[in-house]
Amino acid sequence: MTHIVACLITNSDFPMFSFFKKKPKIDDHVSTPVAEQVATENKQSWLKRLKAGLAKTSNNLSTLFIGAQINDDLYEELESALLMSDAGMEATLALLSELKKQVREQKITQAQDVKAALKVILTRFLAPLEKPLELGRHQPLVMMIAGVNGAGKTTTIGKLAKHLQNHQQSVLLAAGDTFRAAAREQLTVWGERNHVTVISQESGDPAAVAFDSVNSAIARGINVVMIDTAGRLPSQLHLMEELKKVKRVVAKALTDAPHEVLLVIDGNTGQNALAQVIAFDDALGLTGLVITKLDGTAKGGILAAIAKIRPIPVYFIGMGEQIEDLQPFKADEFVDALLN
Repeated sequence: MTHIVACLITNSDFPMFSFFKKKPKIDDHVSTPVAEQVATENKQSWLKRLKAGLAKTSNNLSTLFIGAQINDDLYEELESALLMSDAGMEATLALLSELKKQVREQKITQAQDVKAALKVILTRFLAPLEKPLELGRHQPLVMMIAGVNGAGKTTTIGKLAKHLQNHQQSVLLAAGDTFRAAAREQLTVWGERNHVTVISQESGDPAAVAFDSVNSAIARGINVVMIDTAGRLPSQLHLMEELKKVKRVVAKALTDAPHEVLLVIDGNTGQNALAQVIAFDDALGLTGLVITKLDGTAKGGILAAIAKIRPIPVYFIGMGEQIEDLQPFKADEFVDALLN
């Protein structure tokens, strides 16, 4: 039996976060001096917290250039620091090769200028990951959300629901994570908090929940459907097959759906995060990533590894539990926090 937790879907009055590419009328927000000031303060607060979250890696990298000589020792120390940041060998060697080339061509003689060159190179290196999530392309836009347990998948869905509402999108959530205890209840709480409908099913069939949710969204004229799926490790082959089944069933409910397949990964898991990206992309064909928990223990270099090995767009990065703690990925902001 399918359960629908029906709540009034409302739009937020806060004109925040113009990070989506939208068709006309979706971005018709009224700009006021007060709103602009609030947005500026929120942005400054976010950048400050991002720098604090990446402080561990930032300190390891930035201190290398203080009073350093430009020689093999500096490059060896930089190589070690990049590897320690989870950048991976391939990305590290590519970055160092380009850095040495720039130092030679520009005849750089000061260590701080080497650091400045590295910032430019790293920003360019991460730029392919910077891509906005586009709204208004499909009606409804169907998003399938995957990720291992503990990555912050369900919380991320709740935050995304609020952001979508802030951009005048009606949202429906599908409680397809029937594998983890209390996952349905957790998603329902987020639905109630955001005044968003949540569809679930006692039978425990995630594909059926996804199918019902898409059909419900079509019938009710909902803009976006987000389908929560059971957290699983790539090594759990039977669960990965179930995930493929969900995707197939969604396509039966609506041609070309799901339009977005997102993977939520924990920024603290290092090279394991890269392994997850590769495995889920091979199985599902990922369209975007959300990287969470970029707090004091996160190393940050994993984005360089992803950019080199599997450059899938990073739609959002996040740190804490608050709605504002999820923001669109900007390569220049991230590198500035990493090499401040």
